[in-house]
Amino acid sequence: MSTLNTCPTIPRQLSMLAVVIGLTLGLSACGDDDDPVTMTPTPTPTPTPTPVTYRYEVSVTNLTHEQPLSPIAVVLHESGQLWQVGESASEALEMLAEGGDNSALLALDMVVASSSGEAPLAPGASQTLQISIDDKDMALMSIVTMLVNTNDAFTGLNGIPLSELAVGQSWTGTSFVYDAGTEANSEAQGTIPGPADGGSGFEMTRDDVDFVAMHPGVVGSDDGLTGSVLSHVHDFDNPAMSIRITRTE
Repeated sequence: MSTLNTCPTIPRQLSMLAVVIGLTLGLSACGDDDDPVTMTPTPTPTPTPTPVTYRYEVSVTNLTHEQPLSPIAVVLHESGQLWQVGESASEALEMLAEGGDNSALLALDMVVASSSGEAPLAPGASQTLQISIDDKDMALMSIVTMLVNTNDAFTGLNGIPLSELAVGQSWTGTSFVYDAGTEANSEAQGTIPGPADGGSGFEMTRDDVDFVAMHPGVVGSDDGLTGSVLSHVHDFDNPAMSIRITRTE
């Protein structure tokens, strides 16, 4: 009797197993093709914010009798002060207080916006200046000008905060007269830059106390100051200037 050889069935079984595996893999592949494709969304660019403009109108009036004011300087800054009573004046302040030249003050690193009058402001006259700044609601405002019929007297406001001033609101105030302490109050001919003398302005050499203080006032020829080119008409009282600041935008 012959013996049945089952060995050939093994390859056949392996072939069937391979077919089954192949079908399974094929079905899995087809299933993957049907799955929805997940796409990473493109991020929406953040829009650039529109700059917020803070615009101010500054109106000043010269309250003195015979003291023209040098071109008014208005500056916005984020910190600091243009002067400090009891401390030495900066060279920029000295240039203004002795000669009425505000260019160095307007160019200070601390200044972020500035405006200037084009001519001196006569006694009793008024002037309005515009100044604006973007995205800085915490700005400080300073205003400064020289009393030109003096040696080194100036007046103004120093670091007024504007953060609480809403659109349409105004702040009103007055300013007192300071002595820069950089030039002696000799009132001598050739030392006063205003129309009372037409003398020189800024001199780099300092011959006074070298600190800012409240100004003691004019002591002219009528008061016995020999050689003074000033008289009682050049006297001034405090305040020397009235100021109105209005936020318009």
